[in-house]
Amino acid sequence: MAIARIYQRPKNAMQSGRARTQEWVLDFAPAEAKRADPLTGWAGSGDTQEQLRIGFPTQEAAVAYAEREGLAYTVLAAPVRKLKLQAYADNFR
Repeated sequence: MAIARIYQRPKNAMQSGRARTQEWVLDFAPAEAKRADPLTGWAGSGDTQEQLRIGFPTQEAAVAYAEREGLAYTVLAAPVRKLKLQAYADNFR
């Protein structure tokens, strides 16, 4: 049985915006190791649950879904956001 992970979507490192960071995501941990395809060399596995990712508006909704479906789950706490206030003048101190 696969274990579901519930976590809050992190901020995109390539952009400064925080769009969709309030969304909670349920996805599954890999059930089997990936192996190289002998023809193409690409890594893959027969685990189709690894491709599934479901978004929820709150953590409670994601936990309720996992319990309703009988999924074993772990909730990963969102990291604390530290706001670094700085001004342009700080570059010259």
